[in-house]
Amino acid sequence: MAECIDVKLSPAPDQRIPLMRSRRGRRRGDTWVVSVFVIIQIGVFIATMLVNDCWNNSHGDCVLQPLGRFSFQPLPENPLLGPSQSKLDEMGALRWNLLTEHHQTWRLFTFPFLHAGLFHLLLNLSSVIYVGVNLEHHFGPIRIGIIYALSAFVGSLVASLFLQNIPAVGASGALYGLLGTLLSELVWNWKFHSNKISAIASLVFVFVCNFVLGFLPYVDNFASMGGFISGFLLGSVFLLCPQIQPVAPNKGGLIDYGVKSYVKLKLKEKLDRPVLRIVSLILFSLLLAGCLVAVLHGINISSYCTWCPYVDCIPFTSWHCKDTETSCETMVSNAQLTMTCIGNGNFRVFPFTNISRARFNDLCNLIC
Repeated sequence: MAECIDVKLSPAPDQRIPLMRSRRGRRRGDTWVVSVFVIIQIGVFIATMLVNDCWNNSHGDCVLQPLGRFSFQPLPENPLLGPSQSKLDEMGALRWNLLTEHHQTWRLFTFPFLHAGLFHLLLNLSSVIYVGVNLEHHFGPIRIGIIYALSAFVGSLVASLFLQNIPAVGASGALYGLLGTLLSELVWNWKFHSNKISAIASLVFVFVCNFVLGFLPYVDNFASMGGFISGFLLGSVFLLCPQIQPVAPNKGGLIDYGVKSYVKLKLKEKLDRPVLRIVSLILFSLLLAGCLVAVLHGINISSYCTWCPYVDCIPFTSWHCKDTETSCETMVSNAQLTMTCIGNGNFRVFPFTNISRARFNDLCNLIC
């Protein structure tokens, strides 16, 4: 249950609570939801690297080669120390043609559990632990677990409206749901917290660091935005409770403050929070239903918005933000594979010839 603070007209300094600090007297088991989600995501990343098997599938052209099967793709291919595009697809990443042409809607549920690389995993999970554990200490695991799961799913839906034909992963959607929840708690219960500045600084720091990482390949910032909005609305629904109680008449309520002030206070207690909850629930329902209908009808906002891809990507020498199809020609000679991009004429010679079709597409995307 969410904890309510019983105060009178204004809280005394010693009645305020620190939001982003652990509270004494809590059992460690109270944070089991965050722990479960963290363990699941670590397990999924390990499985992804096992399937990727850079040492064999990329013929040893890997980062941190001593790791063998767990080594990472070359940095120009994945600057986040992670798997290849084809293996992200295989593990359940979102891609426009897979979702719309092949109708693989199951990817909406695998998308929130995937990380683009080790850097993404470490930053995301450390942020989830920091924010999520603190929220669970205050509001309990059940409510935070519901907010986490629903924010992750809404993040998947929002990301689906801006997809391109490159794999995208959205583990950050759930994190931003927790950040939205933290913001809603700060906004609606502003005067009941003693460490507002530090809580805001923590929120902004985590928000900016993870959003900047989203400009790198494969990490989807639109999922983060959808999760953040969802978390704010859900926080307004699940975590609010009446925190202002009218002063009893026999303690000076009507005498000291007058009938008008007392009635206003009474109305605020009875109406303010329930109305806010209802409005937030309606807005969340509209967001969920609207995004779900749009995804099922195959709507792609990026096709109407030329600048939208740059919310999710910053062009660099090793990658671009344009959604263009790649095509390559190959020539095999002397146990070498020469691959030439038809679009720009770039070519590269590889000291092997036996590669799968999926790996061929990875390499073609790399040189194009």
